[in-house]
Amino acid sequence: MKFDDVLEMGHWVPIRDCPGRYTLPGAAPTLSIAGLLGADASIRRAQSPKARDSVWIAGLEDGGVISYARPDGSWLHTLNTAAGFERKLRQLEIDLQMWV
Repeated sequence: MKFDDVLEMGHWVPIRDCPGRYTLPGAAPTLSIAGLLGADASIRRAQSPKARDSVWIAGLEDGGVISYARPDGSWLHTLNTAAGFERKLRQLEIDLQMWV
């Protein structure tokens, strides 16, 4: 799956001051990353000392999706270009090599 494929799945909005990163406002709050990307997506949970919520990641051919599962059962999804994905994984202190 590619960045453009996921971009076409919804009304993604650029995240202010975060080049190459988008969020999906208005998505059903209980829509999981698996629900967003489908059963065939390769999704893994990651641990980050920099995130208060559980982090779930799906690498794409040219970027990735980073989703946060909140304790109340809601989700926040971010779509990232290759550069945005790499930058955010570094910020989260998650090993990039696991996802490319």
